[in-house]
Amino acid sequence: MAVEEEGLRVFQSVKIKIGEAKNIPPYPGPNKMRDCYCTVNLDQEEVFRTKTIEKSLCPFYGEDFYCEIPRSFRHLSFYIFDRDVFRRDSSIGKVAVKKEDLQKYHGKDHWFPLQSVCADSEVQGKVHLELRLSEVITDSGVVCHKLATRVLECQDLPIVNGQCDPYAAVSLLGPSRSEAKKTKVKRKTNNPQFDEVFFFEVTKPLSYTKRQFDVEEDDVDKLALKVDLWNASNLKFGDEFLGEVRVQLKVLGQSGVHDAWYFLQPRDNGHKSVKADELGSLRLNIVYTEDHVFPTEHYNPLRDLLLHSAHVEPVSASAAHILGEACREKQEAAVPLVRLFLHYGKIVPFLSAIAHAEINRTQDPNTIFRGNSLTSKCIDETMKLAGMHYLRVTLKPIIDEICGDHKPCEIDPVKLKESENLDTNRENLRQYVDRIFNAITSSGVSCPTVMCDIFFSLRESAASRFQVDPDVRYTAVSSFIFLRFFAPAILSPSLFHLRPHHPDPCTSRTLTLISKTIQTLGSLAKSKSANFKESYMAAFYDYFNEQKYADAVKNFLDLISSSARWDQKSIETPIMLKEGFMIKRAQGRNRFGLKNFKKRWFRLTNHEFTYHKTKGNAKGEGALCSIPIENILAVERLEEESFKMKNMFQVIQPERALYIQANNCVEARDWIDILTKVSQCNRKRLSTYHPSAYLNGHWLCCKLSADAAPGCTPCTGGLPANIQLDVDGDRETERIYSLYSTYMSKLVKMQEACGSKSVYDGPEQEEYSTFVIDDPQETYKTLRLVISAVQTLEQQHMQYKRDKFRKTKYGSQEHPIGDQSFQCYIRQQSESSTYSI
Repeated sequence: MAVEEEGLRVFQSVKIKIGEAKNIPPYPGPNKMRDCYCTVNLDQEEVFRTKTIEKSLCPFYGEDFYCEIPRSFRHLSFYIFDRDVFRRDSSIGKVAVKKEDLQKYHGKDHWFPLQSVCADSEVQGKVHLELRLSEVITDSGVVCHKLATRVLECQDLPIVNGQCDPYAAVSLLGPSRSEAKKTKVKRKTNNPQFDEVFFFEVTKPLSYTKRQFDVEEDDVDKLALKVDLWNASNLKFGDEFLGEVRVQLKVLGQSGVHDAWYFLQPRDNGHKSVKADELGSLRLNIVYTEDHVFPTEHYNPLRDLLLHSAHVEPVSASAAHILGEACREKQEAAVPLVRLFLHYGKIVPFLSAIAHAEINRTQDPNTIFRGNSLTSKCIDETMKLAGMHYLRVTLKPIIDEICGDHKPCEIDPVKLKESENLDTNRENLRQYVDRIFNAITSSGVSCPTVMCDIFFSLRESAASRFQVDPDVRYTAVSSFIFLRFFAPAILSPSLFHLRPHHPDPCTSRTLTLISKTIQTLGSLAKSKSANFKESYMAAFYDYFNEQKYADAVKNFLDLISSSARWDQKSIETPIMLKEGFMIKRAQGRNRFGLKNFKKRWFRLTNHEFTYHKTKGNAKGEGALCSIPIENILAVERLEEESFKMKNMFQVIQPERALYIQANNCVEARDWIDILTKVSQCNRKRLSTYHPSAYLNGHWLCCKLSADAAPGCTPCTGGLPANIQLDVDGDRETERIYSLYSTYMSKLVKMQEACGSKSVYDGPEQEEYSTFVIDDPQETYKTLRLVISAVQTLEQQHMQYKRDKFRKTKYGSQEHPIGDQSFQCYIRQQSESSTYSI
């Protein structure tokens, strides 16, 4: 989700590898061990949770998490919890990284020491204050100065134990002063509107006849206003602290007026010092990205250069290929390039061109596509994007069964447990391999068309280059579909969204053995047993040394790399797209009371959107409610004021709307996105909707009384119908610009290499030997155009930053006082040339 800033869209995303924790303090009991899990939080809002690792003080998680961040935040936090089945889970420690510090750890594995978790330091949100110093004439005719403190509102306060009933306590601090006054409690909202004024006397009364109305500077300098936010709790432990603000009265200046937003801060005692590693440490790899995207016309020159890449002769002189040469890792270039070419429908000619060039440079057919080249990385990325749902419908049912059954499949005699039988384990493993192999080789008709077109091109280029090798037309395709698609998905199903978490060690071992076998079956190698270093794997593979397996692989590869086109049949078996617990509001019955909102297990397939009483019921027959996809007319956010609840959205149907509350802001956005995409092609989709609920006989937004009244707000639109390929072309071009800018020195080096090759036609200079330059003149010409386009965009970014810096007010709602990231931006605004971190 983008934030609009004067014609420029800002996207935030984060990709996190949660590695492991170590040296967790032991449990204070005879067992000592703990059952730990880790959460990812935007400030205090949990957006992801790992699985629980039992009985360990050094838990290994090995989980990846990616999300688009839909709101502003101050800290990216990680909490380690100890699960307790009898009481509330207890927090062991946390890692809190300030937003402005994320760049320090970009893309690097780092061990973070765990800090103690204290209620006084767990703050988030901001408060709007207005201070006014005025003269007041008392009844006795003397003048004194009083401070009028207006607490207007707060935003984004944390939800404590499922509720937020905030109030503010205002006091004036200074020598011999301790006055405190409270606002009213605002129930069930973390964005309270207080708008209450409190008066404090700040100077001794002065004689009215004196012409001295200025406050004595010494008095003001010694005074400060303190505003504490509290959550009114019914528990015996008392109210919970939400944050505080201290404002020195000298900010009033000569005008006597101060109006500003402040970020809430921890209390002075909110950071308990702990020794390094006293609570253990957590290994993380964090990649935080901000994309600042201009309107589309700004990217036309660079985008046109990139999209023309497939038609440049030779392709090594194209803008896209040059990006791959400049980047330190080919993956950096492959991700935005593939998404851009997919978005504009030009992925097949581009991949065909770079694959053809790589095949022509390959001398041995046995090494075809073995390296981590731009071609192999781009095809990998294309399969992940275009083939994700193909992968899901082909493998997920069997992977789910394997993870749920926990059948023993260890065939290494050394690792065999005493209670296990080797022959039984081999049979279990053989059955799993057979089922997955049959599922793959019978799935050819479901393979996405774009993948088939790419495989056809690979097959033809390889067969033409190595005419004496009859199997190269198969190995060129199998090196991708088996080696880089199916086998990795079996090995790590969580990375391909087939499972929510990394499997337990026993199941992981089973999947490793299956993946090895499937990879070898798909390779069509001459000597299969020689592919295994382990003797037990070679012995197990004897089960599959039959011609029928090789024939099945070849038939499958022929089908997915055929030039013949067929109409894709709609898959009759429902594909499960997303599921999880959420809270729903009753649809028209029992409109009053707490029973109106109930927790339900929601499931979305390509056929219907349903909810069930429990997760277990979802596997059976009866759904409590089933909404066919064709009946979804719109999916939109619901304003918080409707029910005083955050993260709510509505699924609008012909007769009524279903109101749903997701667990957090990231999950709400994900549900809205996928529901919108899957229903985007419905013929009766609405163009307008009501952003608030229909309550007490009228719409809260427009006050119309008819429940069938047309919507008062335009629906959000522009999302593509294709579920897999939700791509923003301008955002991808901006990311490519950022890469070119980062590696500008490499582009200059390539220009020098082109000049060196043109002038001196002899052995390559060593400093230029890493570049693939087939045509120096053509490559130099493209480089000149790329550098010019990048410099133009860089100037536009700098101009925008200067304009923003000139217009931005510190203390505004967008940049409250205490915004460290904005202060960092002020310091760096003249130093940085790009927004992408």
